[in-house]
Amino acid sequence: MGRQIDVCVAPPHQFVLDHQAELLSWNAPIHYLIIVLQRSTLPLHQSGAAISAEKDRLRHEFINFGSQLIALIEQLGYLSDLFDPRTGYPLQAKPKLPLDDNATVAALLSYPLVRYQQCSLIIHPLWHQNVYPSTMATSAPLKVIETCLRQILSSR
Repeated sequence: MGRQIDVCVAPPHQFVLDHQAELLSWNAPIHYLIIVLQRSTLPLHQSGAAISAEKDRLRHEFINFGSQLIALIEQLGYLSDLFDPRTGYPLQAKPKLPLDDNATVAALLSYPLVRYQQCSLIIHPLWHQNVYPSTMATSAPLKVIETCLRQILSSR
């Protein structure tokens, strides 16, 4: 992730608490959601081949980053998973319900959403419509998350 990112760690919002069993197949509670916002080189309120390629690039970067982070957290004995931004489903669990990254950002960070065709888009305070959201969930405490994040971000 060589470009601008925001990483926010927050307790889960009510939807996640109410639907954890459908979102993830864990017995342990979700303690935190890790929201990763990447600055896109293009405004994502448009469509076309260039926008699709940019979304694919950002998705790939998130999955690479998120996989490293959850591997570190899991090595310390905590459950973690990342939600595929394209589908809303976690990569490891076999859930029944997808997570909406945009709704998560709106609920936890109070960023406004706008409708575009059949989708919603986040309006970032600095990047406007040039933002690509992604979400991870973990049972780890905040100190563990912060330590693992520092380790990964310092190696980039």
